[in-house]
Amino acid sequence: MSVVALAGEMIYAQHQCHGAVRPAAPPDPAKDAIMTSSDLPAAIQTFVDATNRADSEAFVAAFTDDAYLNDWGREFHGRDGVRSWDRTDNIGVQSHFELVEVQPGTDADSYIVTLKVSGNGFNGTGPMTFHLRDGLIASLRIS
Repeated sequence: MSVVALAGEMIYAQHQCHGAVRPAAPPDPAKDAIMTSSDLPAAIQTFVDATNRADSEAFVAAFTDDAYLNDWGREFHGRDGVRSWDRTDNIGVQSHFELVEVQPGTDADSYIVTLKVSGNGFNGTGPMTFHLRDGLIASLRIS
């Protein structure tokens, strides 16, 4: 059980015990679920692995032909755009990814992946929102 779900159950139990007029709703395990690295879809795993082994061809191949990538408002379109971003902001600056957390997104083919990034560009931890189509990354938003 995730910490979020456990905390929700504890709050629910506290409200029940103290006779609160409106108890908090019990946790929704599907909504609060945190996935494991074994739940990571293949395209996102390829995104991470290709970056870590500096394989630009495999990295770009993880995206659809008409992919959309938004990196803090900077937009890249198609595989050529992804290749450009990879060259200037990812493998081109020796980025390395470490998976921190995976959560389901708002629809069946979306995922919020928190990665710890190191290298000669951005260094830090943050979320990336992936939308998949036909087993490939159709869009990626870094924020």
